[in-house]
Amino acid sequence: MTRRKPSRRARRAAARPKRGLRRWIIGAALLALVAGAGWIAWLDMRITSQFEGRRWDQPAQVFAAPVELYAGRPLGIERFTALLEAQGYRQADGSAPRAGFWWRQGNSVRLMTRAFRFAEGPRAAQVAQIDFDATGILRIRDAQGRELPFLQLDPLRIGSIFPAHGEDRMVLAPEEIPPLLAAALIAVEDRRFESHRGLDPEGIGRALLVNLRAGEVRQGGSTLTQQLVKSYFLDSRRTWRRKFTEAAMALLLERRYGKDEILTAYVNEVYMGQDGRRAIHGFGLASAFYFGKPLAELDAAEIATLVTIVRGPSFYNPWRHPERVRERRDLVLGILADQGALDPERAGAAAGRPLGLRGAASAGPAYQPAFLGLVRRQLQRDYRDDDLDSAGLVVLTTLDPLAQRSAQAAVSDGIERLRRRGEALAQVEGAAVVTRPATGEVLALVGGAHGSFDGLNRALDASRPIGSLVKPATYLAALESGRHTLASTLRDEPVTVVLEDGSTWQPENFSGEPLGPVSMARSLAESLNLPAVNLGLELGVETVARRLGRLAGTAPPPAFPSLLLGSVDYAPLDVAEIYGTIAAGGFRAPLRAVKAVLDETGTPLSRYPLEIEAVADPLAVAQLQRGLRLVFERGTARGAAARLGGRQYAGKTGTSGEFRDSWFAGFGSDTLAVVWVGRDDNAPVGLTGASGALPIWADIMAGLGASDLAPEAATGLVEAEIEYATGLLARGDCADTVVVPVPEGAALETRRDCAPRDPWTETPIERGLQWLKRALGGT
Repeated sequence: MTRRKPSRRARRAAARPKRGLRRWIIGAALLALVAGAGWIAWLDMRITSQFEGRRWDQPAQVFAAPVELYAGRPLGIERFTALLEAQGYRQADGSAPRAGFWWRQGNSVRLMTRAFRFAEGPRAAQVAQIDFDATGILRIRDAQGRELPFLQLDPLRIGSIFPAHGEDRMVLAPEEIPPLLAAALIAVEDRRFESHRGLDPEGIGRALLVNLRAGEVRQGGSTLTQQLVKSYFLDSRRTWRRKFTEAAMALLLERRYGKDEILTAYVNEVYMGQDGRRAIHGFGLASAFYFGKPLAELDAAEIATLVTIVRGPSFYNPWRHPERVRERRDLVLGILADQGALDPERAGAAAGRPLGLRGAASAGPAYQPAFLGLVRRQLQRDYRDDDLDSAGLVVLTTLDPLAQRSAQAAVSDGIERLRRRGEALAQVEGAAVVTRPATGEVLALVGGAHGSFDGLNRALDASRPIGSLVKPATYLAALESGRHTLASTLRDEPVTVVLEDGSTWQPENFSGEPLGPVSMARSLAESLNLPAVNLGLELGVETVARRLGRLAGTAPPPAFPSLLLGSVDYAPLDVAEIYGTIAAGGFRAPLRAVKAVLDETGTPLSRYPLEIEAVADPLAVAQLQRGLRLVFERGTARGAAARLGGRQYAGKTGTSGEFRDSWFAGFGSDTLAVVWVGRDDNAPVGLTGASGALPIWADIMAGLGASDLAPEAATGLVEAEIEYATGLLARGDCADTVVVPVPEGAALETRRDCAPRDPWTETPIERGLQWLKRALGGT
């Protein structure tokens, strides 16, 4: 039987499914090709836009005030060397001058400044010798021995104003990258960097075997280009899809940009560690963060340490795992020597050395978020956030690194002492502001016990009742009225004030007992409540409110009677504004943290010159200053005498209701400090101004070596010796007297008979109680 051949129609029908499958495969392939091409094009556009837009983005760099040196400046050699350490200068053996180093020879210090672009123009590095004697700086000479009238040290970089996502960096140009760093990165991280096109097949194959055996992604064969792609464009998830995308983007990046551009971007972008909420990116910032000096000043061992850290900033954290880091660093040095990038003898000498990390005692103030918060707040009046985050601005500020260190140490130590007293003070916190009243410059600002913690900035944002810090406004208004002097007799007697809602307010003295007639001098020194309230009511609460507003440079606070005892909220910075006006003789210089802003080329964009406004009668302020000196001599701040070493200051204690807030504000001839102590939840702390804030304030002033408040003779005032208790003009045989300034021609009543109680006839218990009342009576 013969088989019949299939008909043409049958053959056609059988071929249809095959042709349909082929068309479907071809269509799907074309569709995948188009989709893949579109995806690659999208990746390419993304790379181009983000890489170009971001690689030169740089947060505004913020610098402290430059140190100015001149013959005759009262700065001892020990304090000067501490200042150099605070500026980030390192001590050397003197063998050869290097920028950023100093060495001592007897009563002389030789140093080499760093180059810096000031607002006045660029200034090159300079070798100088500063000679000292017992009074301070004797002379300054250059490298040739010629005397210099003036020397300015480069300012310390104190941080930057980085975006909300927390990434901080210092962008370096290609020529600023040390050749040894580039060689080390290539030798350790990507040996075939110069020859591959973004991917290293050998490295990928090795990692692939490891990952297949493990059944998960455990190891990467990433090139420097891939690491840059991951940092720029991708998240840190270890998935096959992300690795495929990373590989594609690495190839595209290498096609678009040269090796130098990629390496420079890597050096500026790679993650290098964490400082609170601030992420440290790039080797430029990492050098300052870990070693306290510019990248150009790092030696071979320090560069090898950074190359170690980049492998895993958490695993190779040099502060937590120093031995692990040192072992890996020495391995890096050996690799550099083997590849000829580093002389073997030099590598051997560097291996085994201590890490030489930045220390709290030697690298000046670390990142200071509280002060930077003030800088940003002031700059936002004139600049957009985008400009501050990415335009590469240079911000020159008023911060004094030594003052910042002293203030932070005093607050941290003082708060720790208080916390050790028991559970009731376990959550106590503090803040401080240090200023130069004559210019309004903020020298230091402490936002809490932990200076590097980027959280609540209490110096700016903890607005609390100021208690008796308000009383000088009342006394100043009285002195300006012409009806009162420090010798005036005030009424220390009970008072009842009927409020608008029909309720009554009955203030009391801290001791609970009225004293009868007292002098204004005593009332101010011992912070008596009843005389201040009676005087304020006599003047008018509105008058006191207006006076307080003028001192602060703000609108007057609400004129409620309780204002007279400080039921008005101010932050420590606001209090510094008020007391700065008093310290400056009645002239208000608005507080400022910024001196100038430069663009990335060093061209000045903005200057913030000194502004001064006369807001109070200088003669009245001079009398008030003397009254505030009595706070230390006779009143609530007597307990600080031992800490202050005999120096004379003026100031005032403050305690809010229910002992929730402890305050002290005080000043010398050129420095003012304000300290607040309390709890963030506004719970009582049981501290007066004298027992909480005053010791910290005294430590700040002692640490700064702040100058005394020297009494100055003011035209229109004469000195009068009065009886401290009553204010009556004292006769020669009167005891317990003080000398105060009064206006010429002031009519003072004379004490007719001086029969004061001899203090030595009091019992020891009575004397102890009187002393305790004066020491703790600050309200």
